[in-house]
Amino acid sequence: MKNLKEQTDTKIAAGRQANPDFMKGVDDIISKAKAFQEGGDAIKIGQKAPGFELPNPEGKPISLDSLLDKGPVVVTFYRGDWCPYCNLQLRALQARLGDIHALGATLVAISPQVPDGSMTKDEISEIDFIVLSDQDAKVASQYGVAWQVPEFLKEHMRVDRNLELEKINNGNGSVLPIPATFVLERDGVVTWRYVNVDYRTRSEPEEIIEALQNLS
Repeated sequence: MKNLKEQTDTKIAAGRQANPDFMKGVDDIISKAKAFQEGGDAIKIGQKAPGFELPNPEGKPISLDSLLDKGPVVVTFYRGDWCPYCNLQLRALQARLGDIHALGATLVAISPQVPDGSMTKDEISEIDFIVLSDQDAKVASQYGVAWQVPEFLKEHMRVDRNLELEKINNGNGSVLPIPATFVLERDGVVTWRYVNVDYRTRSEPEEIIEALQNLS
């Protein structure tokens, strides 16, 4: 089975073949974002992660403190279920969830989507990790991973994919999280992180598991 990087590389290659002009535009945006160190303000290893309380897909509020009471927490920010790269990542994490739980950790995935629109009931029943809604991207901002979406990408979503972020995110049509993952020990301190403004690349589940093993 391909690892997550191989899967996302395949998705990128298919995108380059199907729509090379768009993918070049994305390359240019990512290059400029990296030049300005987008994501450079993300919380660092050794810092205490900001607390939060966010609703799950059923509208029930879940706090970081309640998760840390049970053990280490893996917090991953993703753009939404409309993002194919995010779906690859979440499926890859689901496949290794048993290993994450075996190390005493909880996985929580956060996106700006509204609670009743993030997932169907069938999808909720198939996902064994916690999914939370950060509609206004305030938590993403506190973690330093909120990104002002360039107009080029917003136009692509509207025109090519018929996606309206304002509707999907209940009014927030301009800010998405940079795909980022943080491993927190029980006191909430960050012990490992992955932050990359290029939404087409993600951390490998194996890296997360190794970070959790290092806590033991």
